[in-house]
Amino acid sequence: MAEALAHQASAGLWHLEGRKLVLSFHSGQQRAWDSNKRFVLVVAGTQSGKTVFGPWWLVREIQRCGPGDYLAVSASFDLFRLKMLPELLRVFQELAILGPVEWRASDRVILLPSMGARIILRSAESGGGLESATAQAAWLDEAGQESFSLATWEAVLRRLSLSQGRVLITTTLYNLGWLTDIMDECDQGKRPDWDVVQFPSTVNPAFPHEEYERARREMAPWRFAMMYEGLKARPSGLIYSDYNPARHRIPPFPIPLGWRRYVGIDPGGANTAAVWLAESDDEEPVYYLYHELLTGDMSTPDLVAKITGFDELVSQYWGGAHSESQMRRDWTAAGRYVYEPPVQDVEAGIARVTRLLREDRLRVFADCELTHRQFQSYSRVLDASGQPEDRIANKETYHMLDALRYVVAGLRNRTPLPPPQHRPVYTRGH
Repeated sequence: MAEALAHQASAGLWHLEGRKLVLSFHSGQQRAWDSNKRFVLVVAGTQSGKTVFGPWWLVREIQRCGPGDYLAVSASFDLFRLKMLPELLRVFQELAILGPVEWRASDRVILLPSMGARIILRSAESGGGLESATAQAAWLDEAGQESFSLATWEAVLRRLSLSQGRVLITTTLYNLGWLTDIMDECDQGKRPDWDVVQFPSTVNPAFPHEEYERARREMAPWRFAMMYEGLKARPSGLIYSDYNPARHRIPPFPIPLGWRRYVGIDPGGANTAAVWLAESDDEEPVYYLYHELLTGDMSTPDLVAKITGFDELVSQYWGGAHSESQMRRDWTAAGRYVYEPPVQDVEAGIARVTRLLREDRLRVFADCELTHRQFQSYSRVLDASGQPEDRIANKETYHMLDALRYVVAGLRNRTPLPPPQHRPVYTRGH
């Protein structure tokens, strides 16, 4: 225990004055500590002292709010095991800040008997594990990672709704997603109950200046800004750079009955993606992406029933590359005809989507999170000098945008189409 205490004290976060423990935060941590807003978002560079700060903030919330449950949620199980758990156990178990504790590893719960409280530890990957608690406050670590979805954030909010509990989010920025959307809204004055605290890695006195300069020299400027400076930046080589969430992402609304509806499908065994587009009745129609689906490991009849069952007013289905003709035959056999997109070249398809964005004729409903996030990360491979190449980075993972490209290729298609060979689609049990 003495060794652990010495290690923690040597990091400069706290020191003893006699028997009194005194916290010594650096300027970035102090700004987060002083905030009285309900939601405190700490966006900072790597190794800047984000995770070591979280347990102390949680200590104060437990002292303020008293008995009850508290949440500590990391982006993944590995981060929970390697970063969050050790820091929590140092503060609550080794230092015993709030008295003796019991760590129940099988339940991932820290019990605080003297406070009548417990800390429930979870990862964003645990899904339903967040749905069973009513919490007083929550600390979320590395919520900017891909695995920490908007759905996870909404689950945390539901757990805090009765108490209107406070939230601390500590993260480095890894991509443009729901957190950066919140940051934009804070800049626009739309979230008065939020504080955004940003600081670079070097605000931590222990961070080597030489390492900071090495990263600056070797990394692409946008990535350095996000990873080491805690700043939002648009990735270099972003393919859909015309996509602007402030303009193209809108609140959902009921689709008028008279509007034509289309579905784009990107087939796959483990991952089948589908997006739904509605066409406004304007002379120059605007297309609204109003629903999305990513699923897999289903039989074709079950998949057809799932996709066609969402909206029975869809008039056309488009999907699959030219080589995926068997998929289209299988869909026809299962009761739904899928047209082959007339434009198969990827770059030509991207150009059609880009044109709709530039003409301000494509909108994405705000609850279509997967499509929104893929728009903000779909990029070219960068060469050694940080310049984009023709190749698309991780192309095989962008299922929603492939589905969108297929359906956009079919919009206003002037080539005569064969009649749809639809047959009744039956779900199991009917």
